[in-house]
Amino acid sequence: MKRLILPAVAVLMVILMGAVVWRSAFALTGEESLAGQVRGVVQVGYNVFRPPLDLDPYAEIEHAAVSPYGINTFLHLEVEEAKREQALQMASEAGFDWIRQEFVWEDIEIDGPGDFTDRRNDLDGDGVPDPISAWAKYDNIVELAGQYDIQILARLDNPPSWSRSQPDAVIGSTAPPDDYDDFARFAAAVAERYEGQITYFQVWNEPNIYPEWGEQVVSPEDYTDLLCRAYAAIKAVNPEAVVLTGALAPTAELSGRDFNDFLFLQRMYDAGAADCFDVLSVQGYGLWSGPTDQRLRPIIVNYGRNQFIRDIMVRNGDAEKAIWISEMNWNIAPEDVEPRYGRVSVEQQARWAPLAYQRAQEDWPWVGMVAFWYLKRADDQWLVERRPEAYFQMLEPDFTPLPVYETMAQAANQPPVMYPGSHPPDHWAIDYAVEPVTFTFSGTHLAVHYAAREAGTCGLVVRAADGPARIGEDCPGTVTWQGPPGEHTVQFELVGSAAIDRIIVRDQLRIPPLPFFGVLGVLLFAAVVLYPHKTS
Repeated sequence: MKRLILPAVAVLMVILMGAVVWRSAFALTGEESLAGQVRGVVQVGYNVFRPPLDLDPYAEIEHAAVSPYGINTFLHLEVEEAKREQALQMASEAGFDWIRQEFVWEDIEIDGPGDFTDRRNDLDGDGVPDPISAWAKYDNIVELAGQYDIQILARLDNPPSWSRSQPDAVIGSTAPPDDYDDFARFAAAVAERYEGQITYFQVWNEPNIYPEWGEQVVSPEDYTDLLCRAYAAIKAVNPEAVVLTGALAPTAELSGRDFNDFLFLQRMYDAGAADCFDVLSVQGYGLWSGPTDQRLRPIIVNYGRNQFIRDIMVRNGDAEKAIWISEMNWNIAPEDVEPRYGRVSVEQQARWAPLAYQRAQEDWPWVGMVAFWYLKRADDQWLVERRPEAYFQMLEPDFTPLPVYETMAQAANQPPVMYPGSHPPDHWAIDYAVEPVTFTFSGTHLAVHYAAREAGTCGLVVRAADGPARIGEDCPGTVTWQGPPGEHTVQFELVGSAAIDRIIVRDQLRIPPLPFFGVLGVLLFAAVVLYPHKTS
């Protein structure tokens, strides 16, 4: 019996240790296969030999304290208003607080400058076009989003043919206009029409890759010119508007029509872009590895690539600006479809998408909204054509949800948590609707800075469920709290004219997953399998 117990215990230890090794290796590499994990752990080790990135995680970053839960929509392609509403209802029920929705220039200013009439439809069937307002469809989208308490990031791009002297067949249907001021006037028209309803506007999409800049070499300098003109025009009609850059696509290419995102951004800064945007936008695709991939490899695309972008921003004096991830997801293309954007299983997509949002919140205080790509298409054309981009959807064209819809709904509908960083008083995790003001943070240290809004009594009381109250009587002042790692629920009691100024969360005991677990597992396995057990 004793001879049976020892091997059984050893096997159990190996199984348990194997699970620990697997989880630790996945947390390091985003890989789930043994070969991928072994290769990935070695590559993560290379990080220590690279120059450190300057991420400045405790900078006072604007527009990063918003809900991260966003999703891309194609509502302008839905002909029926009822289907637009159903899409927004399902997005809202899944916990999404944002949509990234294109406001298509060629669909709004169709026939010429300042002409917002749509003459493309014969509504009564008499053979004569019936003009309607080109704004009508977008007005409906904005109204419906408001009904479901969803904010809109308005993506502005896709010029009409009249804005270019060269035909689409030569220059490309997505090429910028000949006169960038034409685009700036369109952007201002959108911002002015929806003032008070839309605050966030994105100027173009993926200006560093083909075909978004048309049939021509991309140009950081030309894009910066377009961006600056649009920025000035939007701010002129709505000073409260927030302007995002076009999302930079991750690529190591230097071919001309595709240009490396890091070099493109630096040349934008060199051309004066810093004064022409409030938030920088990137794409956040993971392609072949999961959202936990810690490898820092400039020529490889993974979910953590935004850290290189953040380093460039900090080194150019833009530490106070946030990054928003305009598109994020993993592709579930079947075996007979080209895996141009990677390939994962439906089950992996369902597990990985919530982890991507979690990592952004826990590790990247400079990241604001993350937009899942995408909710649904209005028809199945992409699927019929077996286009790789079709297989990012969350809902089928007939609104049938894929498994990722359910896992995202579970994650996004959880109570919000504030993670390490320096946060403003309007952080989305703080609930000002209840008295006293309450929020949950994850970490070991909390510092709440407060000041007086006006002359008079001023103070702050901070109460945590798992510790004594902390009282601040000086004004301005700071109340600090320290406790074990994990989540803590805190209540504020503002005294007199006090107002929260800044909230700083730190987690000084957080230990990242370590490669030594894998080594330990290998050693245990060798000890059990290879060591000759004594028999009697």
